[in-house]
Amino acid sequence: MTPPLPKPVRQALAPSFTPQHFRDALGMFATGVTIVTARTTDGDCVGLTANSFNSVSLAPPLVLWSLASKAGTMPAFARGSHYAINILAASQRRLAERFASKTTDRFAGVAWTEGASGAPLLDGAAAVFECFNRSQYEEGDHVIFVGEVERCSVTPGSTPLIFHGGRYFTELPL
Repeated sequence: MTPPLPKPVRQALAPSFTPQHFRDALGMFATGVTIVTARTTDGDCVGLTANSFNSVSLAPPLVLWSLASKAGTMPAFARGSHYAINILAASQRRLAERFASKTTDRFAGVAWTEGASGAPLLDGAAAVFECFNRSQYEEGDHVIFVGEVERCSVTPGSTPLIFHGGRYFTELPL
């Protein structure tokens, strides 16, 4: 006679680590760097540096990224119909730092063009995804945005900017 299977756990156990330890562990995952841009309902440009970007589906073409629920730009992204995800090239480290800072006018002096939906597309990006704001999911202290890609472009020969362990890299040695 086989013993009965244990009942499935329906709730996660409390974390066995500190928030800083969790952050340090997450930092061991090397990612690309993006700047997500959009327009407010008043037409102002907003943007922020994010490395929480991932592909979701090829058919339909879906991508995701996440934003802290308390971010000042949350209303623009939550209410807007479109945004652009600009994957930064290795030469755009200063741009990543600028859009990660508390600078009030992050777009001052930044070269960009207007996408088909109005979202700013940053000149020199390695790739750009113009997205319809398809869905949003509140999870923990962030909102996960799923975008349906309407247009995308690639700059041939670009080297991506990489973020790992709290530092920027242009390439990691093998």
